[in-house]
Amino acid sequence: MLGIVAVAVLSGAMLAAAAHLLRARWKTLADWLRWPCAAALGAVSLTWLLCAYAFLIEPEMLVVRRVEIVSADWRGAPLTIAAISDTHVGDPHVDAARMARVVRRINSLHADLVVLLGDYVARHAPAAARSPAENQDILGAIATAAAVNARYGVVAVIGNDDSWYGREIVTTALQNAGVAALWNRNITIRRAGGEIVVAGLADAWTGYPNFADALDGAPAGADTIVLSHNPDPFAHIPAGPALMLAGHTHCGQVTIPFVGRPYLPIHHREFACGRFDRGGQTLYVTAGIGTSIVPARFLNPPEIALITIRSGSQGFAPAPA
Repeated sequence: MLGIVAVAVLSGAMLAAAAHLLRARWKTLADWLRWPCAAALGAVSLTWLLCAYAFLIEPEMLVVRRVEIVSADWRGAPLTIAAISDTHVGDPHVDAARMARVVRRINSLHADLVVLLGDYVARHAPAAARSPAENQDILGAIATAAAVNARYGVVAVIGNDDSWYGREIVTTALQNAGVAALWNRNITIRRAGGEIVVAGLADAWTGYPNFADALDGAPAGADTIVLSHNPDPFAHIPAGPALMLAGHTHCGQVTIPFVGRPYLPIHHREFACGRFDRGGQTLYVTAGIGTSIVPARFLNPPEIALITIRSGSQGFAPAPA
């Protein structure tokens, strides 16, 4: 009997010791896991916050990017240009109301000339594959985008999404709104400060951008601006034009810190975004308004580029505050 009691007492003591050891080990394990768990929870929370910002906040922003260009190839009076690109009407962030806000902001800038740099349409689908209501919204938003006030009017080029949707449909919509829609051709703006040629190239993905055709018949000695949806043709720009404006890249749309822009739909990645000077000529690539493929932006907010070009030795002049 005493043996059984002794065994029971010993077993109880061993269980108590094991429980105490387990509690001690668990406390040690909990202490050890506390900071990794907190770090993991913080990382998950930060990821959700960044995703919310990228998908919900930044695509709804609108910044004005002011650029001053001094060019030896520009001989006439200064010119201020408001440029937008890649509106992608029909994406989750761009509808007629959004375009109306963009137009109001452009009008508040009092630019001499407004240029539209293509991809007014979202998704890679032809008009025939869309509903009548969607087509009506797209064409209405194009008309809204064209309803801007500028001393020398509005000039446009066609993008790859517009061509897939229906180049003639988009061109007609722009022309009906009073916009000069250019495809390897040019127009001349006559003003007291000297003639300006605005040449528009065909889209590089769905056509053949031909500088010779685009500049054919341009008055000799006129200040010249080239519009192109895609910036790649700048690699082959001939002498003469002082400035080329382009879009298409969305500036990568998403920029990852310390990594860069994972996706750029161009051959010349050096033309990804912003200003590029070469041989006395300047390229400016705007970040655009809408989104494509993924309805998010990160570190590349939608923008209106407000560019002032003036005569002088080429260089960068800080924009006035």
